[in-house]
Amino acid sequence: MTIFSKIIAGEIPSYKIAENDKFYAFLDIFPLMEGHTLVIPKIEVDKIFDLDDETIAAFIVFAKKIGKAIEKAFDCNRCGINVVGLEVPHAHIHLIPINQPSDMNIANPKLKLTEQEFKAIQQKIIDAL
Repeated sequence: MTIFSKIIAGEIPSYKIAENDKFYAFLDIFPLMEGHTLVIPKIEVDKIFDLDDETIAAFIVFAKKIGKAIEKAFDCNRCGINVVGLEVPHAHIHLIPINQPSDMNIANPKLKLTEQEFKAIQQKIIDAL
């Protein structure tokens, strides 16, 4: 069971943004930018391209709604989408508010946010949905 499956099951707390029967979105606790959100399928699949066509299409449509909310909630040029897949063996998409390409670099230093800051960011995105 991956850490993401434990988050979906409620065994590990998260700052949930949205959820449906197939997908779950929550704030990255090691964010590159305020609003950095992870979107995951509820089924445990290691690589994004191992998802069947119907699931991957629905995955992108679900992520699109979150990405649009991030663009509304934060002062950014756009919401970038990044699929690295090496950190956790569970397919996932990073949605990151960006102003320049370097904002998406996973090797950049991570922000250190308080619980109150995470909750405020969470609410900001939820309100924009």
